Amino acid sequence: MNDRSIDGAEPPASLTRERLAHLTRLAARGYSRSLQIRLAERDVSFGQWVFLRILWDEDGLTQRQLSEKAGLTEPTTHTALQKLEARGYVTRRNLPGNRRRQHAFLTEAGRALREVLEPMALEVNTVALAGLPAEEIEMFRRCLLKVIANLEQDEASKGEAGFRMPPTRVLGQVD
Repeated sequence: MNDRSIDGAEPPASLTRERLAHLTRLAARGYSRSLQIRLAERDVSFGQWVFLRILWDEDGLTQRQLSEKAGLTEPTTHTALQKLEARGYVTRRNLPGNRRRQHAFLTEAGRALREVLEPMALEVNTVALAGLPAEEIEMFRRCLLKVIANLEQDEASKGEAGFRMPPTRVLGQVD
């Protein structure tokens, strides 16, 4: 996919017949990589960005709550929190009356990152949507929201039927 251009050029012909699921994955990957390049300027990883965004909106969550909101495993969340804490962006502490669960709180430095990092994410959105009229962007947003809702409903109905998402480490193992 080296045929990319920011000037609104057409996608490579090889992608025009791809399944929507594959195109969505490629778009998500492109967004992530574009943001990662920018975040690296501030020595913040994409994984750390995910948790900072959540904490900017809802500070003081537990590791489990952060995991659920990020859609990631608790060990992944634990590792990210350790790194954020080592960098001075997060502190973890117990709240009075609950010695078992630690809550993650942004430090002043962690809160201040918002002013620097959010404009980077907005820039990625601007780059990604260049050349699209406002009404198409709004339609695209509505379509994505419907796709997300449909897939969430499908997962919930599978869960009600007794199907569960297998752990990643189990998938692909040869018996």
